[in-house]
Amino acid sequence: MAACGRVRRMFRLSAALQLLLLAAAGAEKLPGQGVHSQGQGPGANFVSFVGQAGGGGPAGQQLPQLPQSSQLQQQQQQQQQQQQQQQQPQPPQPPFPAGGPPARRGGAGAGGGWKLAEEESCREDVTRVCPKHTWSNNLAVLECLQDVREPENEISSDCNHLLWNYKLNLTTDPKFESVAREVCKSTITEIKECADEPVGKGYMVSCLVDHRGNITEYQCHQYITKMTAIIFSDYRLICGFMDDCKNDINILKCGSIRLGEKDAHSQGEVVSCLEKGLVKEAEEREPKIQVSELCKKAILRVAELSSDDFHLDRHLYFACRDDRERFCENTQAGEGRVYKCLFNHKFEESMSEKCREALTTRQKLIAQDYKVSYSLAKSCKSDLKKYRCNVENLPRSREARLSYLLMCLESAVHRGRQVSSECQGEMLDYRRMLMEDFSLSPEIILSCRGEIEHHCSGLHRKGRTLHCLMKVVRGEKGNLGMNCQQALQTLIQETDPGADYRIDRALNEACESVIQTACKHIRSGDPMILSCLMEHLYTEKMVEDCEHRLLELQYFISRDWKLDPVLYRKCQGDASRLCHTHGWNETSEFMPQGAVFSCLYRHAYRTEEQGRRLSRECRAEVQRILHQRAMDVKLDPALQDKCLIDLGKWCSEKTETGQELECLQDHLDDLVVECRDIVGNLTELESEAEREYASKNLPFKV
Repeated sequence: MAACGRVRRMFRLSAALQLLLLAAAGAEKLPGQGVHSQGQGPGANFVSFVGQAGGGGPAGQQLPQLPQSSQLQQQQQQQQQQQQQQQQPQPPQPPFPAGGPPARRGGAGAGGGWKLAEEESCREDVTRVCPKHTWSNNLAVLECLQDVREPENEISSDCNHLLWNYKLNLTTDPKFESVAREVCKSTITEIKECADEPVGKGYMVSCLVDHRGNITEYQCHQYITKMTAIIFSDYRLICGFMDDCKNDINILKCGSIRLGEKDAHSQGEVVSCLEKGLVKEAEEREPKIQVSELCKKAILRVAELSSDDFHLDRHLYFACRDDRERFCENTQAGEGRVYKCLFNHKFEESMSEKCREALTTRQKLIAQDYKVSYSLAKSCKSDLKKYRCNVENLPRSREARLSYLLMCLESAVHRGRQVSSECQGEMLDYRRMLMEDFSLSPEIILSCRGEIEHHCSGLHRKGRTLHCLMKVVRGEKGNLGMNCQQALQTLIQETDPGADYRIDRALNEACESVIQTACKHIRSGDPMILSCLMEHLYTEKMVEDCEHRLLELQYFISRDWKLDPVLYRKCQGDASRLCHTHGWNETSEFMPQGAVFSCLYRHAYRTEEQGRRLSRECRAEVQRILHQRAMDVKLDPALQDKCLIDLGKWCSEKTETGQELECLQDHLDDLVVECRDIVGNLTELESEAEREYASKNLPFKV
């Protein structure tokens, strides 16, 4: 984004006047409570500053006040009256920057400074929509009018124009920096970038906004949070945003950029329009309109800085207000909690379509840059650094993608490394999110658009579209292009549902009853749940929907040995030693993933004389998988590939459990050479496994 001063910054200085009172309260304690003498501490600067800047109102008047308890109000009013008596009264001034248009005046009212509520252009709107106790507090009135519901309570254009000029005046007065330096004194010394900013330019507060995620000092954090709320109410107050996105706003027809023309609601629409343009570009092979690189960075940075508080995403805030009250009424705002709650309810029948669309857009931004999720970025920060998942020499667009983060951290988990439980919890949430809604994966939209429209139209919720595509891949509903099949395989690796069946919502819901009966002895979320379901595939405990969802997922797991976490854990050493495999999130041009399991079972029953045998643990896993895949030839990629013609020629009517493999074994001498070899090997390996279990007098166990 464009630089705001010596250091590149996003924001102009913004003054959240409510929080400035905290600085005064900290130094000017009430009489009889160990008060500091006037002129000492932050309060002294605060009082002298009030006389200079006036908070956008007349010079020499007090700043807009926070609602106070009655006792504190009375005592502060007495202090203010004493100060006012010592000052030369001046006529109130409108809150416009130099050269701005004058507003129609309504008077300042008795005994106080300039009041928004008493301006003629806003008086009627304030009286109609804002509680009476807020009228004397300019900032409370500003917040009330910014968050008003429309269209029932539409604010007049004159009042919106007045609010715009008032906020512009607040956010461009560098004198507010002197108070900010007192409120955030210890924070500034801790954040070197902010301490180095020149004095009196307004850049330091911009720096604090940029680093507010690192602020631990309570008063400073509250102050910066309020400033951010004012800035985010209007994209034109974000320093650099207009410069970086002006052309994109015009090209994408995202609305007017004339100062003062838009109201508080339509400002969020402009940013939302840019966000939609950004995600749409990622979903097209040859996009007609491309968002400039500068504007892309600006959009993602604004989304990142609004990631902790949904009030800052103005479009989503207005689109989801009713849904927030319906689904997340008891969810406290902050740290991204409201976003997460709304994400969890996105596919509820009673969720409004406008909110669902706003949530989907935000999820797509998270898919492009994981830092747009506050909770994910915070919970996984140390793990990302520890396992070098944010290596600086990687292209920014690649390392920021959610899929890259998931693959990198999943690789660490599969290698037996320690990833914090908080980070793993966040990873689980976002893996489930990607499986639940195919539209969050640009590669699926790019590669599978035709297949979705032809085979899966109308199945857009709760993972049903992805399972529809999986069903097509299995050959049950037609054919799937190789690009689409590869995109599906990649998504399955990113989400890794083999490690936790709950990631696959469609399978979880379809198999819940089977899990509760046949697999209740296994801990929820354990990867052995899938193995247990496979063991009961054609038993009386299995239900039809579960069978279909299970086979659809296993089709992909069987084509990449890494997607079976138990097999990978027990056999990664053997695979590296015997099959020359690479890391979990790396590929090998010498050994395709589907061929690794074939390599493992070729070594499973070698004699000592033949050398290089599998370890005992790995051999047991190979036996388990051979046993399970014998029930369905589609779960053995090598067999299906080499025997496709023979299956159609000899076994087209054999559709029951295990009949296809038995049929091939019965026609062994009639098969083509490649098919005959692989069926012969499988038959021999099965016999070896049966003899081994029989000699131990043990049934096959999961």
